[in-house]
Amino acid sequence: MSTTTQVPTRVAPNAPAPATKRQPVWKQGVAAAVVASVTTTVLAAVASAAGISFADSTGASIPIAGFAQLTLVFSLVGVGIAAVMARKVRRPRRTFVRTAVALTALSVVPDLTFGFDAGSAATLITLHIVAAAIVVPTLAGRLAPTR
Repeated sequence: MSTTTQVPTRVAPNAPAPATKRQPVWKQGVAAAVVASVTTTVLAAVASAAGISFADSTGASIPIAGFAQLTLVFSLVGVGIAAVMARKVRRPRRTFVRTAVALTALSVVPDLTFGFDAGSAATLITLHIVAAAIVVPTLAGRLAPTR
């Protein structure tokens, strides 16, 4: 009967971590954009059914399909920004998160200035934050802390 003894292997402290198969930023980003689009559309439909009008001061109302379209388009813009930052910026993750937070803050300006009633404005702002909460962490998690 023989016994085999395994010798533990040592990894150099500066050795790179083993490579794992990771999807590119854009693939994860497109998936997150679709999830955000569906989520905001469903929440907008629920809010509309609960009596939120989404009508501005002129009486023009945002159609429910508009939530899907705009969330998808602007989320894909975010995916493009993340992809560029992944290649061009020294600290892609930090730079992307700061940029995304600033753009999300700017995205609520129309909700506050286009004459929506308080309920509509609050709901629209919440939907912007929901979309960002889905897309931004997904993209940031795909970006390296440093290049």
